[in-house]
Amino acid sequence: MANNNTSRFSNRVEDYVKYRPGYPAEIIDFLQSQFGLYPDKIIADVGAGTGISAELFLNAGYEVFAVEPNLEMREKAVELLAHLPAFHAINGTAENTTLETGSIDAVVAGQAFHWFDRSAARFEFSRILKPEGLVVLIWNERKTKSDFEVAYDELIIKHGSDYVKVDHRNIDETKIGEFFAPEPFSYHLFQNKQVFDFYGLQGRLFSSSYMPARGEDGYEAMVADLKQLFEHYKEDNSITIHYDTKVYIGRV
Repeated sequence: MANNNTSRFSNRVEDYVKYRPGYPAEIIDFLQSQFGLYPDKIIADVGAGTGISAELFLNAGYEVFAVEPNLEMREKAVELLAHLPAFHAINGTAENTTLETGSIDAVVAGQAFHWFDRSAARFEFSRILKPEGLVVLIWNERKTKSDFEVAYDELIIKHGSDYVKVDHRNIDETKIGEFFAPEPFSYHLFQNKQVFDFYGLQGRLFSSSYMPARGEDGYEAMVADLKQLFEHYKEDNSITIHYDTKVYIGRV
């Protein structure tokens, strides 16, 4: 990951921890039943951030090496997860994890996958994985179908700096196929959601690296538009954001 990508979340760590969605626990049951990925396996969570996906596997009993280059996010993951003896924070990147060759049963990559140099990351994943090791790509894709979801997406496009360029929807199945080629991959879909009051919705918006941060140009206008949006679409003083949680599984 390029340096600007590893640092772009540094001033958003608290919002990221509080307001980014987790992942459905059903993913663990699915990986165990369909791929034999039981808790005796060792996981490398690459681009682990503050530990959202690492926590999913730690809670299910796995040993997790959380590889994250951003100091602030890595320190927050340690703060949140260091009490778990199976958690290991690693200063590394997708292209240079620093993990031992052939030491990992499954590489997990969440939202960070779209920041990776995918060719270099594929080579690195192949190096650290045991024979027949899995790569599991997991991310939440915010739905944009309801009137609120369409309006919220339009707000992000209006106020975001490079949202269209960095949106993980840019990673389509063709690019996923190129990453795993010549091996096949499987795709599975889970449902996820978050329910927010206004301050929660505001925190969710601020957690995105492409939105104006507090004190930056455009911040006040963005908040005013968000407040208007919330008041128009709220039900019982809350807004629900729905996600498709996409899971791609293959070998490299």
